Amino acid sequence: MSEEEKRNPAVWEFEPAEPEKAALLRDALREVRDPELGYSVIELGLIRNVQAQEGRYLITMILTTPFCPYAPTMVEDVRTHAESVLGTPVVIDLRMDLWDQSMMEEGFDLDWGLF
Repeated sequence: MSEEEKRNPAVWEFEPAEPEKAALLRDALREVRDPELGYSVIELGLIRNVQAQEGRYLITMILTTPFCPYAPTMVEDVRTHAESVLGTPVVIDLRMDLWDQSMMEEGFDLDWGLF
């Protein structure tokens, strides 16, 4: 399997229709960091999808660990940052999907010195 086939990047459904808003949202969410790892939710690939719905946006998000003690703060930070950029209500769908490094932003790699 090639490196490209191994990658599991997020796909934001609303991006083709609203590329400018998607770029603004991505930039705003780079400010939301996982407090334990110190990387943004974008770098880690925790924002799995963004959908435009009737009068709101739905953001599908995961965590690096299922029982992250910082989950409430991170979810609220994502919601408030997104609403400030999108100018409309945002609902966060927090999923318990397992995270792995293949979900990270392309060209970004964790350097924890473990390997």
